[in-house]
Amino acid sequence: MRVEKGLLYTKDHDWVKVEGNVVTVGLADYAQDHLGDIVYVELPEVDDEVEAGDSLASVESVKAASDINAPVSGKVIEVNELLDDEPGEINKDCYAAWVCKIEMSNPAELEELTNDADYEASL
Repeated sequence: MRVEKGLLYTKDHDWVKVEGNVVTVGLADYAQDHLGDIVYVELPEVDDEVEAGDSLASVESVKAASDINAPVSGKVIEVNELLDDEPGEINKDCYAAWVCKIEMSNPAELEELTNDADYEASL
């Protein structure tokens, strides 16, 4: 499994890239590999208010469906609309095919996430 350096990870195998007060969220390689061929992504809406741990998006594959939970609380400010037409982009390069961006309301919640080295060791 590929673990991208410099990112944070959730216990549910999602990745989080922090840029100032904005986080970009996507599905980690471990998750996309275990799901198999992804055929549908339900994206959140721009301006949705989310709480850490709430369902943010869902991903369906030929094997199963899985929720992506919000890693932090805040407001969705952008979604990757490419995934509406090309959900399989997550299988091609899960670290390039991000799902959404959230403007954080509580950056302290980042402390609940795992750094890349600890995440890799947990796999």
